[in-house]
Amino acid sequence: MTTAARHDATATPGSGRPAVVDLRDVHLSYRSDPALRGVSLRIADGESVAIMGPSGCGKSTLLHVLAGVLVPDRGDVRVLGEDLTALSDKERARLRLSRMGMVFQFGDLISELTLRENLALPLQLLGGKPEGVRSRVATMLERLGLTEVADRRAAQVSGGQAQRAAVGRALVHQPALLVADEPTGALDTVTADVVMQALIETAAEQSTALVVVTHDNRVAAYLDRLVTMRDGKLVG
Repeated sequence: MTTAARHDATATPGSGRPAVVDLRDVHLSYRSDPALRGVSLRIADGESVAIMGPSGCGKSTLLHVLAGVLVPDRGDVRVLGEDLTALSDKERARLRLSRMGMVFQFGDLISELTLRENLALPLQLLGGKPEGVRSRVATMLERLGLTEVADRRAAQVSGGQAQRAAVGRALVHQPALLVADEPTGALDTVTADVVMQALIETAAEQSTALVVVTHDNRVAAYLDRLVTMRDGKLVG
């Protein structure tokens, strides 16, 4: 991990920077089963945070709440200056498309499309002009070391290449916030390091805040700050 890719993790979290994520006393249950029990979390502009904890502790649920995929039963959820609980499903979806990026364990690229076409999708959905889309995509592919395989279908590249492309697709529209759920969980250690280096460096260049759910201490070490969950609560 490069020094330039990190902020000062010894400082007060987010000190002097506006909040991209501000959750306060968030509760959410699936029927009668509590998943989040009074979670409060602040993430500053450009900050990167790892969320760790045992399976079933609420990590992925928390990620879906701050991405606006799930609406909590109660509590305040302010993300990118918006009160997500006050937005409609359509408004939250638009916010995710325009100002957020998402990466999952298996990338979820469209296998029939090339890597270039996959990266172009967010920009096209946002109404980008063809010339601008081509230029932005080409720049991202070069940055991630994918130019030589850019015109291969997603199903025809290695797992590491596909996951780097997923990172590129999540960052190509320069979002203010990127959430990633086990982004290296399906990769070997060497490939995971390549993917995390690409994710951290590209996000840092764009001042994108990162929230990464992981079970891997090596992955967590790339990020500015670690928070730990247990039984639906933040415990550290």
